[in-house]
Amino acid sequence: MYYIIYGLLYLVSLLPFSVLYLISDLLYIILYYVIRYRLDIVKNNLLIAFPEKTEAERTAITKQFYKNLIDTFIETIKMFSLGKNRFLQRCNGNFEVLNSLIERGKTIQLQTAHQFNWEYGNWILALKVKLPIASVYMPLKNKALNKIFFKLRSRFGAVMVDATNYSKNITKVARRQHALALIADQNPGWPGRAYWLNFFKKPAPFLIGPDRGAIKNNNAVVFTKFVRLKRGHYYFENFIITENAAECKPGEITRKFRDFIEDAITQKPASFLWSHRRWKHEYKKEYKNLWIDNEENPFG
Repeated sequence: MYYIIYGLLYLVSLLPFSVLYLISDLLYIILYYVIRYRLDIVKNNLLIAFPEKTEAERTAITKQFYKNLIDTFIETIKMFSLGKNRFLQRCNGNFEVLNSLIERGKTIQLQTAHQFNWEYGNWILALKVKLPIASVYMPLKNKALNKIFFKLRSRFGAVMVDATNYSKNITKVARRQHALALIADQNPGWPGRAYWLNFFKKPAPFLIGPDRGAIKNNNAVVFTKFVRLKRGHYYFENFIITENAAECKPGEITRKFRDFIEDAITQKPASFLWSHRRWKHEYKKEYKNLWIDNEENPFG
């Protein structure tokens, strides 16, 4: 099954970008107008995040979101045959920010959100950053697809770290200077073991691990914003939050991360993954001690 799926994806990837984007346009019509994939979730998320916008404005964001979502998958398939030089023509960023930290001997924790195109992230970091890249990922349930995407993501040297057994797998790189890449806006598996704070003015849980890990290891913390310049072209903008996370108080990095991704989403709302339920967990009274926002706790 692995070879069949891989072979089919590789053959499709040989099509030029112009043809692949025509396919993307067709898939958009099917996904949005016919299948209506998670449309209710997307609309509800946008209503929570942007209640001040008109329905017409939110509809425009919704449509562009679906176009960007399908483009991301099309661009990911193209990666099966995309050469290094051509990829670098479509991707860039201010990676001197990271390399300056590396020269000063810092281990780096990179945090970002589900922005398009996150699959390009593993490649551009591995090619541009002068350290081993440890990229944390959630394995796919389908074993063949998981093997295929593991191979694709690690093509240029990124060390893929399975999040389901993080403590064991991170030891591959943790003993030496490295850069740890986290898509840190996932919903925690256990909301009772998460930090709680407002996200677009509604309570949401955030993973505790990135905050605690950075402080414990005194990492330099860098937040990364993915900027979609035009179709298929991206700029990865990196911002140093702290060079010494041990100086931060518990929850401080998480609050700054919340502010950072809210700002990035507000600037480019159609470039965020609205089809996942960011507010699927309800805040409960027993989470009171986990509330870290500077704003008022809903339960006092």
